[in-house]
Amino acid sequence: MKYRWNKPETSLGRWSVRLNTLFLAVTITSLLLVTTGVLNFDDRWWDITVPILIVVTLTALVTGILALRKEKNGLIIASVALSSLTVLFLLTHSLFISD
Repeated sequence: MKYRWNKPETSLGRWSVRLNTLFLAVTITSLLLVTTGVLNFDDRWWDITVPILIVVTLTALVTGILALRKEKNGLIIASVALSSLTVLFLLTHSLFISD
């Protein structure tokens, strides 16, 4: 089965890809700012950013799954895979947090 790797045709597919692009951009920017010393993970900004990113990735997962029912696109599959891995990481990471 061949998948297209161009822009998704459905609005749900475009939303899924855009939300995951936003997720990646915010995550990479945050990590770069922390490694350069501009920000710190102990600050309040991280407590606000993480819940927003969780909502973004869950929304991207749901819209991606719904979009896959209508069209088979490689970008949507990649978006669903990234969202699934993120949710799986969050669930397993929370099991090993010890305060």
